Amino acid sequence: MLRSILAVLAGIAALSVTSFGIEAAVNAVFPNAPKALMFAYGFACVAFGGYVTARIAQRRPLPHTAVMALLQAGLTILAMFSPAGNHAPQAQWIATAMLTIPAALLGGALRQRSMRISNR
Repeated sequence: MLRSILAVLAGIAALSVTSFGIEAAVNAVFPNAPKALMFAYGFACVAFGGYVTARIAQRRPLPHTAVMALLQAGLTILAMFSPAGNHAPQAQWIATAMLTIPAALLGGALRQRSMRISNR
């Protein structure tokens, strides 16, 4: 149980750290970065978080990744309603929350696939 909780929290931490790090770098180079670029690195960071969750969970990686994805989608919706959330349109927040789920599951599936390949 503790490993499951840590796996989910580590996945969220991994995606948050990488996302904020990339965002800081992108904003320094491209102050008016296109939304497509923001979605692309956001998707990659969430997939990385899903991968981390699956790696730490070891057993039943995809259910753990799904929990991480749903929790992160919920956190994204909460951020939409925060005072700082007015910097982006509501539709963008909702799209981001919805894309969180397949992105995280992709990362978890990649980890699960790599485990199967290494066990051959």
